[in-house]
Amino acid sequence: MDHVVHQTPIRTSATTNKRTDKNVYFKMENQQKTGAFKFRGASNKLMRLSDAELQCGVITASAGNHAQGLALAAHKLGVKATIYMAESTPEAKVQATRGYGANVVLTGESFQEAYEASLDHQQRCGATYVHPFDDYDIMAGQGTIALEMLEQQDNIDTILVPIGGGGLISGIAVAAKSLKPDIKVIGVQASSAAAMHTAYHRGTVEKLDKVSTIAEGIAVKQPGENTLPLIRNYVDDVLTVSEQEIAYAMVYMLERGKSLVEGAGAAAFAGLLSHNDQIDSRHCGIIVSGGNFDVGRLADIQALANQLKSGQPYASTVL
Repeated sequence: MDHVVHQTPIRTSATTNKRTDKNVYFKMENQQKTGAFKFRGASNKLMRLSDAELQCGVITASAGNHAQGLALAAHKLGVKATIYMAESTPEAKVQATRGYGANVVLTGESFQEAYEASLDHQQRCGATYVHPFDDYDIMAGQGTIALEMLEQQDNIDTILVPIGGGGLISGIAVAAKSLKPDIKVIGVQASSAAAMHTAYHRGTVEKLDKVSTIAEGIAVKQPGENTLPLIRNYVDDVLTVSEQEIAYAMVYMLERGKSLVEGAGAAAFAGLLSHNDQIDSRHCGIIVSGGNFDVGRLADIQALANQLKSGQPYASTVL
């Protein structure tokens, strides 16, 4: 994979270290090709398909980042790609996916509806399905983030990871613990899209009726069938964060870190800020999973962040 994907940098912040009383290391996957980690998994999957499978074309559903990752990976191999996305997908993600040559179909209110529509179409057209998270080859590709991270900073004792369907954290947890069995891996979900949190802590799998979050990249209505067992076995905890906490982390990363980060990309950092006291770590890694954000929404994000600053003690410090 070294010749295919970028080895993304790790960034640190003296202000963040002082604020959390931890050494914090941000793995900047927002600087990956297509602006998110998803290119890793998509590339790994396509490299493992047969010529016959590739010749049929590939199809998927996505909240936006997997769409771009698969579209670029398919373009590099000369493979036709069809991507289903929810009607609410940010325009920047839609246009970028089309820019890589994929056919984009917008349907439904969330990833789940787009996913179901893509399965129906796959049955008719016979294209090879590339699931955005519930696929072991996809998970393995995402796991290369952990291998890189621990090579770049081998003293990391905890990694915080955003969770949607669970492909990213599954790959990272398995890879990280294969190198450092004692490392802790903690997942972070948006509280308004917390299907994995419920499954992890209550042991019951529920399909949410509705998900609505600024972190559309992790707005998934139900856990993956393949990812959930791995998360139960390898992940140490799953936390949730509010919309205001995600927005605050996005603004913090922009103003302090000079980095544009989307909602899903800021979720892990929001988890650290919101749950810092219960996270026992000296050297804490944060997965900044993506940066494909519609800048026209900045005013709304700032307004949400301001709500938190006015109501939460930890956020009262002026940025």
